[in-house]
Amino acid sequence: MTSAANRTLLLKLAVIAVLMFGFGFALVPFYKKICEATGINNLLQADEVVNTQVDRSRTVTIEFDANTHDLPWRFKPLQSSLTVHPGEISHVAYEVVNTRDQPVSGQAVPSYGPRLAGQYFKKMECFCFARQTLNAGETRQMPVVFVVDPALPQDVKTITLSYTFFEIAGTASKQVNAPAADDPAAKGKRG
Repeated sequence: MTSAANRTLLLKLAVIAVLMFGFGFALVPFYKKICEATGINNLLQADEVVNTQVDRSRTVTIEFDANTHDLPWRFKPLQSSLTVHPGEISHVAYEVVNTRDQPVSGQAVPSYGPRLAGQYFKKMECFCFARQTLNAGETRQMPVVFVVDPALPQDVKTITLSYTFFEIAGTASKQVNAPAADDPAAKGKRG
């Protein structure tokens, strides 16, 4: 009887483990749909700028930072800081260099300091909205166009905008193996 009870318990535990594993996978698309519906964690679309009034009575210093996470790129802002008036449209550029001898794709993720500044930092154009693929040795300058919302609390005098680029796994090998459009051997195979 003990052996049969143990098998039943083992079977129940195995089913629970499989269900928990499946639930973990189901959470990813579910989380994405909730974020799309509520507008939370919307990293891949331009922000809506509502108030375009420039507050000339104060300035905010924006500090720029750039990082990579296990990515063979050199990545840096072209200027370390910028002083802006809340409500004015500002431009800054970042430079990225692929140091690998093959194409590599990456995605930039922004973060803000202080954390609450993120809700007042409105990006109208940003390289972080799309995957970036750089060819071997390619250098690219990428713009960020933004507005600091005038509703930013008065005690916030400095905002740090930091981007971290993460490699999108599996993209380099696919692009290296694909024949180039101007490759004569590839044209011959296409007919």
